[in-house]
Amino acid sequence: MMHWENFVRKVEPYSPGEQPQFDKMIKLNTNENPYPPSPLVCSMIQNMDMDLLRRYPSPSVEPLVGKIAEYFGVKNSNVFVGVGSDDVIAMLFMTFFGSDKPIFFPDITYSFYDVWADMLNIPYEKKPLDKDFLINVDDYKGENGGIIFPNPNAPTGIFMPLDKVEEIIAVNRDIIVIVDEAYIDFGGISAISLIDKYDNLVVTQTFSKSRSLAGMRIGYCIGSEKVIKYLNDVKYSFNSYTMNQCAIMSGVASIEDDEYFKEMCDKVVKTREWVKKELKSLGFEFPDSKSNFIFATHPKIDCVDLFNWLRDERIFVRHFSKPERINNYLRITVGTDDEMRTFINKVKEYIDMR
Repeated sequence: MMHWENFVRKVEPYSPGEQPQFDKMIKLNTNENPYPPSPLVCSMIQNMDMDLLRRYPSPSVEPLVGKIAEYFGVKNSNVFVGVGSDDVIAMLFMTFFGSDKPIFFPDITYSFYDVWADMLNIPYEKKPLDKDFLINVDDYKGENGGIIFPNPNAPTGIFMPLDKVEEIIAVNRDIIVIVDEAYIDFGGISAISLIDKYDNLVVTQTFSKSRSLAGMRIGYCIGSEKVIKYLNDVKYSFNSYTMNQCAIMSGVASIEDDEYFKEMCDKVVKTREWVKKELKSLGFEFPDSKSNFIFATHPKIDCVDLFNWLRDERIFVRHFSKPERINNYLRITVGTDDEMRTFINKVKEYIDMR
């Protein structure tokens, strides 16, 4: 008899960012927002009717779907919500990438894409970024079974102009194009404005970064009514009750406090631009980030050594060993002004010691 392990679906899993648990540390490794969620969210949680927790949440994720639709000026039938944008994108892979043709995505990008593709037996091709870490639009014009890319890209932080995004969508009308906008609120223009023009476009976003709700796991996508219907068919065949009651209500409260949301985004952007200047003065090189992180290298510094030294100082940043082309880069999340001043001072200390 064959052993049961012969039938296990074996994949190389995604490696999430480290979640250190120290009382005194500066955590700049997972692109979390350094500021708390809206006071309306905190108030909602404190005053939540506990009786709601014994009941199943809305399988259609109302009223959050309605709030998202209202915010972006689309119909409820254009919105799909999941447990973080990872859940939404996984559903998109399961629903739309069923061709025997390869899907396309960048070689330096969110490292979950190839994990999902491998797990679901979806063929794929990684398209190399150019020497400046830019997506080459022409690489996405060949025959394929689907396309996904982040904008701004991760981990580079580079935003691709909307006309370039549209160029990719326009020449791929017979397949689904997913634009992953996890960091769009920190710079750039969303592709949501193109939804009415292209029924093959899906735009994903998240509450984890700009809305400070990573712990609530709220993601969503916006697309044509036909796309969303197909997604819901898969969801209801997989798990009808994906979003818990507290997360639904937290998302609603966050959207209702638009002034706070925009104020916090502006604070992160302002700090990011200051950190860019400081890093540049220290000899670091990096693409022009439009996200809440900076992807930096230094021609005279071993960034792995710097990464480990900072870790010993309880300052956590992210290092990627693969692909080799980026193994001397660090991805540095933008924290509070105080955190980033401490970070810059520690980097100066490290440089002075060399």
